[in-house]
Amino acid sequence: MHQPDLPNGSVMKKNPDDENEVRPTGDHQDAQSNRITPVARFEPQVALAVVSTLASLVRRGHALEAARPPRPGELQRAQLFEEGHVYLLEPPFEGYFADRYLMDFYDVRSRDLCSRMHIHTGLRFVRMMTGPRTVIRVSSFSPMAVGPSVGWTGEDLHTFADDFSGTDDEPPRTRYNTVVPENSWVDMQIPRGVSHQFNADGPHAVIDSVHPEESIETLRESMSGYRMMAQTIFLAEQRSAGETCLRDGRE
Repeated sequence: MHQPDLPNGSVMKKNPDDENEVRPTGDHQDAQSNRITPVARFEPQVALAVVSTLASLVRRGHALEAARPPRPGELQRAQLFEEGHVYLLEPPFEGYFADRYLMDFYDVRSRDLCSRMHIHTGLRFVRMMTGPRTVIRVSSFSPMAVGPSVGWTGEDLHTFADDFSGTDDEPPRTRYNTVVPENSWVDMQIPRGVSHQFNADGPHAVIDSVHPEESIETLRESMSGYRMMAQTIFLAEQRSAGETCLRDGRE
């Protein structure tokens, strides 16, 4: 692909293709904050139909690639991330440097594992979608701005703060949390290099994730391919037990 003019900003990765690069929690400070916009609430059966349909696309994509693995040089579209199975639904192409992923979330409660706090090498836009008996807990080291909505019904999103530590040797930091409730869509804008953490409590959750500068960040960091894990820097060495990221802090 033709290399575009790269925006200002130094590289973030020490090793471009490292899929488990870790930065000490205390060494990171967010330059900006994530922004969240509640979009809509749905009847449970409607929400379940939407989430199940999108999750089935991810599962089918993984099954197809397992049956026919990509050849050398081919784009790997079925990927794994700490929050769940991912499928590159719409890859970038010449002159269009963005793409779109779908993620079928793991259930924190059934796995007893939380995903780690992390940052990305490029900005992200995500739509979080939940079905019945499922919420998504979104976390960051910076308070998240919750914007107005023209279509949201019901109570405001629940927010709270707790303590977070990347390792036993590091002092805890304040973690700011927002909860996406059952049967809803909530959008989130994630600037480049801003901390975030997603964990689904329940069986029905997906993310529709748009990477507006996928090709740009891959070129900027000198990565060898499109892989979400390589485009990630973790702010904790290990995943923590599920109880540390369950639901809404009120249990």
